[in-house]
Amino acid sequence: MVNKVALVTGSNQGIGFAIVEELLKRGVETVYITARHEQRGRDAVEKLKAKGLNPYFHQLDVTDSKSVKKCADHIKLLHGGLDILVNNAAITVENFEETSYEDAVRVLNTNYFGILTIQEHFFPILKKDARVINISSDCGHISNLRNKDWIARLTNKHVKRADVDEFVHWFLNSVKTNTLKPEDFYQTELLAYRISKITVSALSVAQQNEIDRNISINSIHPGFVQTSMTLGAGIFTLEESSKAPTYLALDVDQSVKGQYFWFDKEIKDWRNPDLPLHCDYEWLKKYWQ
Repeated sequence: MVNKVALVTGSNQGIGFAIVEELLKRGVETVYITARHEQRGRDAVEKLKAKGLNPYFHQLDVTDSKSVKKCADHIKLLHGGLDILVNNAAITVENFEETSYEDAVRVLNTNYFGILTIQEHFFPILKKDARVINISSDCGHISNLRNKDWIARLTNKHVKRADVDEFVHWFLNSVKTNTLKPEDFYQTELLAYRISKITVSALSVAQQNEIDRNISINSIHPGFVQTSMTLGAGIFTLEESSKAPTYLALDVDQSVKGQYFWFDKEIKDWRNPDLPLHCDYEWLKKYWQ
């Protein structure tokens, strides 16, 4: 057994559930499923128990600071801290081709501000040599952005959380005031989701710049996976999608920090806007037809 404590946010289904299962299969002793809705989380636990696995469960809503604090306090009290944190909880846009202010706020509240709430309450209980894996996307590569000023600021190796915060507020204000410029982006479809995942990738570097205790923080694009978020379309199964995040949690050298990984476990240059690693909506649409 691997004597570690792991927690995966948003893990009652989809990629998060698959990561929990893979961590347990790899022998991690204590792995927490978390979910906003308690019954859905407990149902997920029973599914894995039926396979002979033994996950733990705690209710966790990343958009609710009280819920996050309660979960972190529980982990600290029972286990003394956390070795592996996978920030997986995320939602997508309601309308793939149009961006509304209300929907952009909704997406960023979970996908970005939720990670900040997790950081506030869980980073203090991370153990020495802990690992944080932030689930990003090809939508989170900097090539999805075309605004040169923001590209330069976000890809600065000394990027700080304040830079990412200002990027988010710039985007939201542009949507709210109807001053958004399509030329600032590779594509405007799935835009709030793209922005949210760019922030996850950039924040991973900012978090690494500010953390100590030899903690490693990396982000990863798990691939185009068959989930409810992709309307069931995708190239990879849930089981396949769990392999690379688990590699970051257990196998990659601890010295690997602040990197952006691809589903093939290879590091990609997140800072190069000329790499063709962006999410292509026209390509995605072929899978939905």
